[in-house]
Amino acid sequence: MGISHDEVEKVSLLARLRLTAEELNQMTTQLGAILQYMELLAEVNTEGVEPLAHPLDITNVFREDTVQPSLDRERALAGAPNRDEACYLVPAVLGPSEA
Repeated sequence: MGISHDEVEKVSLLARLRLTAEELNQMTTQLGAILQYMELLAEVNTEGVEPLAHPLDITNVFREDTVQPSLDRERALAGAPNRDEACYLVPAVLGPSEA
């Protein structure tokens, strides 16, 4: 199963990609080759092969969560261009809410 030039053009439009005619031709060729490879893989007997999400064993490399003192409010707000006693002040993004 190959892929047509029109199908690649449609996919590029759905992906909001503006491709030149040369790029469309290149993508058609490359995606066609990928689909041919997928067809080849579909022929492989996978009976008895356990499905997996990742080919390598993965271990958590993150540190343990530990409680630590946080930055005090005054230091956190020190560089703010506009603030009050407790918060950063920013311009309104949304208009007033209608109740």
